[in-house]
Amino acid sequence: MPTQRSAGAGKPMEFGQVLRRRLMIRSYDEARPVPLEAIEAVLAAALRAPSAGFTQGVSLLVLTSTTDREAFWRLTAEVDSAWLRGMRSAPVLILVWTSEQAYLDRYAELDKSWIDRDPARWSAPYWFVDAGMASMAALLSAVDQELGACFFGIPVDRIGAVREAYEVPASHLSVGVISLGYPASARITGSRTRRPRRAASEVIHRGRW
Repeated sequence: MPTQRSAGAGKPMEFGQVLRRRLMIRSYDEARPVPLEAIEAVLAAALRAPSAGFTQGVSLLVLTSTTDREAFWRLTAEVDSAWLRGMRSAPVLILVWTSEQAYLDRYAELDKSWIDRDPARWSAPYWFVDAGMASMAALLSAVDQELGACFFGIPVDRIGAVREAYEVPASHLSVGVISLGYPASARITGSRTRRPRRAASEVIHRGRW
């Protein structure tokens, strides 16, 4: 079944096509601004991702102005590199944050009753799991909008400076950043060019490992 019409060609895109076309794009066309409706579509997709207990503890900080984006790169860039030059060309940055406290508080409510708020109760830190699912939904929506996108992390020692600069509450944990824009070229870069995709038989186990 087709997804929503993409912003560029106005043609429906099949979900399988969206999956096949999803790549991590590391260089963007600076001359092509991203339409507001395309940005909103990507954000809306992120908010439709699953959320344990419907906690909705994932938050998005969107940087679209040149001033805000340049401030981000000044705070986080360690050394000049081809990667950095390509990524700085992205006209949109979406910083993904999550709140462990929001999940612990939600599951202390009457219908869950984990009133001790002990993180050890969790089989996995779902505040990060949910943030990952929200990020993937955004990445897939970017393809549907005929945009390029890349997910990357903020260096650990720079997170505090980013939080302070953009007034992010201390209770929110940095998950990563999604760069967004029109790809500068169709050339594939990064680890995918050096590492083959593992065969399904290596990673899918049926009945027993």
